Amino acid sequence: MKNKRKMLAAAVAICLCAVLAGCGKSKETENIKEGMAAIEAMDYQGAMSHFEAAVENGEDARLIARGMGIASMGLTDYEAAVSYFEECLSYSSGVVQNVDFDVNYYLAAAHCKNGDYGRAEQIYDAVLAMREDVEAYFLRGNARLEQGKTESSIEDFEKVLAMKPDDYDMLIKIYEILESHDMKEKGQVYLQTALKEREKKMSAYDKGRIYYYLGDYLQACVQLENAKKLGTADVYYYLGMSYEATGDFSYALNNVYVKYLNLNEGDARIYNQVGLCYMKQGDYALALEAFQKAMQIPDNGMMQTLQFNEIAAYEFLGEFDNAAALLNRYLQTYPDDAKALREYGFLSTR
Repeated sequence: MKNKRKMLAAAVAICLCAVLAGCGKSKETENIKEGMAAIEAMDYQGAMSHFEAAVENGEDARLIARGMGIASMGLTDYEAAVSYFEECLSYSSGVVQNVDFDVNYYLAAAHCKNGDYGRAEQIYDAVLAMREDVEAYFLRGNARLEQGKTESSIEDFEKVLAMKPDDYDMLIKIYEILESHDMKEKGQVYLQTALKEREKKMSAYDKGRIYYYLGDYLQACVQLENAKKLGTADVYYYLGMSYEATGDFSYALNNVYVKYLNLNEGDARIYNQVGLCYMKQGDYALALEAFQKAMQIPDNGMMQTLQFNEIAAYEFLGEFDNAAALLNRYLQTYPDDAKALREYGFLSTR
């Protein structure tokens, strides 16, 4: 479920304005807006209440069904989400609009979360039959890979790379997916090809992170040190990770992460890495402090990771009651986190 909730929140933020502007202009949408705001705050049950109020108020049925589908995904009720998204699509006028593509992506995601990758693949097929879309190829590649359709998934990923040869974020996403499916060597071929063909055009930052994923941590450090003049959190994040990979946690902590935080506004990813470094060094109190500082940053995009790490820090500190209470609250928000469920079984016996 890696990054799925972050992606969901981002999709909501991106699509909300466009969808509200393009649909249901003649009807009030106040409850719908409140429901979508609750989704962004990850209050999915509250969101459902707002959408139910929208039904009573006679607000746009299509937007209500869409919102209920997204909220149902947050509640991990994927079958209900599928039903709501299909209901939303049933209100289509027959003229394909952006909202139709948007809802189809959500519908495919709900099928994936429900384990029906075959149905998701069919939806991406339909999307691609209507328009060439990099994201659809990428997601269809994922769905195919989950079904063991290695050859066709590779075709999709290579289509993506051909369409966006300079999109190194997408290149790294493809590598990470292949690595997670025991195809690391295939993913590294794509990284090596990018370096071979476009290294002279690449920034030091892009070269550094590609070297990081290739496992050449010393070269990654060299390139990312050259990129430090950019002063971005991204550079310091990968630079610190590269030093960590060499085993030099102290340097990563004090000369990269802490140095960045002393010169810039707080960044949740950097604070999280600070916490993880302290955890590796056995300093769990300072780790806890770092995780909690990251959690105080608004819209940090990684609250699930931070909350789980906070729980782990309390557990290592021997504060099992605090850890158990926080884990119980965590599972109310993220009930499909299998790792957390196993941890809950452990803490409940302490």
